[in-house]
Amino acid sequence: MSIETFVNEFSAIAANPHGQLKAYKEAGKKCIGVMPYYAPEELVYAAGMMPFGMWGSNKKTISKAKEYCATFYCTIAQLDLEMLLDGTCDLLDGVITPTICDTLRPMSQNIRVAMSEKLPCIFLAHPQNRFADFGKQFCLDQYTHVKTELEKIVGHEITNDDIANAIKVYNKSRAARREFVKLASDHCDVIDPIMRSAVLKAAWFMDKVEYTEKLTALNAELKALPAAKWNGVKVVTSGIIVDNPTLLKVFKDNNVAIAADDVAHESRAFRTDAAETGDPMMALCEQFTNTDYDVLLYDPQSSQNRRGEFVANLVKESGAQGLVLFMQQFCDPEEMEFPYLKKALDAAGIPFIKLGVDQQMRDFGQAATAIQAFADVLSMQ
Repeated sequence: MSIETFVNEFSAIAANPHGQLKAYKEAGKKCIGVMPYYAPEELVYAAGMMPFGMWGSNKKTISKAKEYCATFYCTIAQLDLEMLLDGTCDLLDGVITPTICDTLRPMSQNIRVAMSEKLPCIFLAHPQNRFADFGKQFCLDQYTHVKTELEKIVGHEITNDDIANAIKVYNKSRAARREFVKLASDHCDVIDPIMRSAVLKAAWFMDKVEYTEKLTALNAELKALPAAKWNGVKVVTSGIIVDNPTLLKVFKDNNVAIAADDVAHESRAFRTDAAETGDPMMALCEQFTNTDYDVLLYDPQSSQNRRGEFVANLVKESGAQGLVLFMQQFCDPEEMEFPYLKKALDAAGIPFIKLGVDQQMRDFGQAATAIQAFADVLSMQ
């Protein structure tokens, strides 16, 4: 197939997750919603069920969820509940609710009350101190709880062999996505920001074997292309989620390509593999331990501004000329981190802009003006 055909297939799936959910259910698959982030999707896959990423929606208005959510909740969390209430995700057989931030922490209770306990809701609390032995044991206990609840839904035991196989499947998928990100930068004349986002977003709604096979084939087509002739600028994107096609079109229209990303919905989700040897449950816990440079994860060396330096180095190493930070509205952790990130970027001499966004954003006038002006500045460097 051609590159265009592959991208169109991924784009169609990214734009219609409900259609994917319906298709898997009609094929006899049980499906589990997975809210952001760092939930062990491998356990869902090992159970023979389909994990479905829940990161809000760009096409929804919030009405029903307002009865349960405070006005200062980020729209990602509110829209997840909205999709359960309005029928968009009514085919799910359960949902995993991580508690990695203050907004996500009460969502399991909101879902239980809102859904009248019709939908099994699996509460997942990650350890704040993930490096110490007691933190790893806490993580193991939590993952074991998730495994037990998933076994109740699927009706059979999830074996260590099942989990070990799932880890291999996911590691292969993560490797393919890391390769795609690099190839998308190398061939940004072919893969624009809208296409890049759609390809990565589709992973949240597809069986990982099927997704990896298609992505590996797309990667092979990209590798066969001649070097890109790019006359625009390149940036690194950072934030929780950057998947709005209208906003990404502003990048495309101003010849701004994405060299790499520090986005939770994208590269942060597949940066770290799990070990394929030893106890598979502990391998998943160690994977979380080894996950690093995230604003929501406790860093005992935070005084060294390690995350800020990581993001600054990512810009330099990717060949980007600057960084675009997408600040999720009402996200306290991101807002509190910003001064430290700014300090690292300024120290490294990296130009950047900060854009306030949410999943209900409809007016892109200010963002378009800011991106266009930023592109002009970068092009003159």
